[in-house]
Amino acid sequence: MKIHRAIHFVAFGLLLLVIPAALSTPASAEIGVGISVRVEPPALPVYEQPICPGPGHLWTPGYWAWSDDNGYYWVPGTWVVAPVGMLWTPGYWGWHEGVYAWHAGYWGPHIGFYGGINYGFGYGGVGFVGGEWRHGAFFYNTAVMHVDHVHFRNVYENRAVIVRNESHVAFNGGKGGIDRRPTREEENYSREPHRAALGEQTRHEHAASQNHALFASANHGRPAIAATGRPGEFKGHGVVASKAAGAPYHAPAVSPKEARASSANRPANRPANSASLKAANHPVNGSNKPRVVNTSHASAPHTESRPQNNSHSASASHAESHPQNNSHPASAPKAPASHQAPEKHGKGK
Repeated sequence: MKIHRAIHFVAFGLLLLVIPAALSTPASAEIGVGISVRVEPPALPVYEQPICPGPGHLWTPGYWAWSDDNGYYWVPGTWVVAPVGMLWTPGYWGWHEGVYAWHAGYWGPHIGFYGGINYGFGYGGVGFVGGEWRHGAFFYNTAVMHVDHVHFRNVYENRAVIVRNESHVAFNGGKGGIDRRPTREEENYSREPHRAALGEQTRHEHAASQNHALFASANHGRPAIAATGRPGEFKGHGVVASKAAGAPYHAPAVSPKEARASSANRPANRPANSASLKAANHPVNGSNKPRVVNTSHASAPHTESRPQNNSHSASASHAESHPQNNSHPASAPKAPASHQAPEKHGKGK
């Protein structure tokens, strides 16, 4: 009898060890999933942000994804219902020794490093300046977020975060890329508990990969569906078209299959850090061999008072806004802030 009890005790102890690992592994694995290619992504197109469909939605900016059959294709920016208290850190392309590796986005309590890419609408390369979580509700900064003032009560206005930034570059490092590395605080954020992209986000991306009009080879960097009001809705009044390409489009000299880096050179599940990105921006002996060092990490009215400064806040930019790169991480906007972020401009990015 004692032996049976001992066995049950040991089995229960093992179960306690296995359950946390089982729960944490899928998110970690998905966050680290990456892909690498030898041709740079097109510039980010110029477009406006569709109006927010309802409270609790958070903007996830558009980006260029990759298909081995068709090359780069545009995944329209869209609004998604955010996990309460969590913010979206966008994915980004990072150059290293001749290839461009994709670092997947993720949900977390703070905005982490996303390559310094100016995605617009609050994501100007550093943090997010369009709103913050307060007691389980997301408050929107109407200076930079496109929300309906009649139906949204959780709002405030902070124009101090608006700063002009016209960059449309879609990758970090290398020739012509964004020259920025993560701060120590952003590196710490990368080690916080994360949640991978939601199911509706992955389905949204998959639907984009099946739409010929979204292939860069067809739209030449100016997709007709630049953003949507809801994930996967590529038709209707919530769809926004590009105003222009972010830069002249140059078709790759090789086919998608030839441009794809070998599986042995794909990024591993390791967050990018200052050392790896420094190496990426300054390759040794000018080497451009097509290989990857795995650095993958794998959107009647009233105005609220200015947001409180807390560790779970964030902010966003308006349909035509663009935050400027600065040293501030992804914390919430301070009301009359010294903290700078995207300014309104024609890019909407």
